[in-house]
Amino acid sequence: MSIQNPKTQFKNPPIVLTIAGSDSGGGAGIQADIKAISATGSYACSVITAITAQNTLGVSGIFPIPLNYVEQQLDAVFSDLNVVAVKVGMLADSDIIKTVTAKIKQYQPQFLVVDPVMVATSGDLLLQQDAISTLKSELLPLADLITPNLPEGAALTGKPMPTDNAGMMDMISALRQLNCKAVLLKGGHLEQDSSSNDLLILPNQVQQLSAKRIATKNTHGTGCTLSSAIASYLAQGYSLIEAVTQGKHYISQAIAHADELSIGQGHGPVHHFFATDSQLTVDLESHTHA
Repeated sequence: MSIQNPKTQFKNPPIVLTIAGSDSGGGAGIQADIKAISATGSYACSVITAITAQNTLGVSGIFPIPLNYVEQQLDAVFSDLNVVAVKVGMLADSDIIKTVTAKIKQYQPQFLVVDPVMVATSGDLLLQQDAISTLKSELLPLADLITPNLPEGAALTGKPMPTDNAGMMDMISALRQLNCKAVLLKGGHLEQDSSSNDLLILPNQVQQLSAKRIATKNTHGTGCTLSSAIASYLAQGYSLIEAVTQGKHYISQAIAHADELSIGQGHGPVHHFFATDSQLTVDLESHTHA
């Protein structure tokens, strides 16, 4: 399966809004979302919910944006732009969750993908404990898809974090009780497996998506990138299963090319623009030999 080429796919690309925190290191959060949405052929706009002091080594500070400024950003974007899909990432506290939920209900975008960001790749907690229940009761029931990793799945369900595929299967029933339309449970934390297996949990079926596991430490922002790519493909008219499949392929390739970049001293980012870079190399070589 090929990644759609944004240069030729849309002259008037669909608009995707990311509502998330800023990563000053550029590898995750709003910055990763904008890169992924752009690389997969949609137009990205953003609402910033928090500013993090962050790099490839970890998070050293989090500053939630005052509620009235979050609300003003949401009104500014929705009142002017034809937002087809929304991706929600880091929401630092209960009040921000409630504000975002109210605006989603007010403006009713066609698609909503929620990445329930609670823990960074570095292990830092990004969502306050008292906000998890608000997330579950307010926002998740509105979602077309949520994309928890295994620690987030455990936090949402109260079940132990799975240590194998059987543990992931045991979590299916509890995840369905969150009352969102679909759940993509990501198995990236099962590092002993040769494949990275995700479960797409629908009301009446479960589909497993597998990709070869890539040996790299450069996985910062994988969850942000995947959920944004899925929202982008949904906005372009793909079905949910097609969008998830395309998104899984995109993030797998972005991880596979991650070591082509040398960014920071810790967990570096994935390579969002691997397809563009590959095409640029071909174009340059063709021009050189012409």
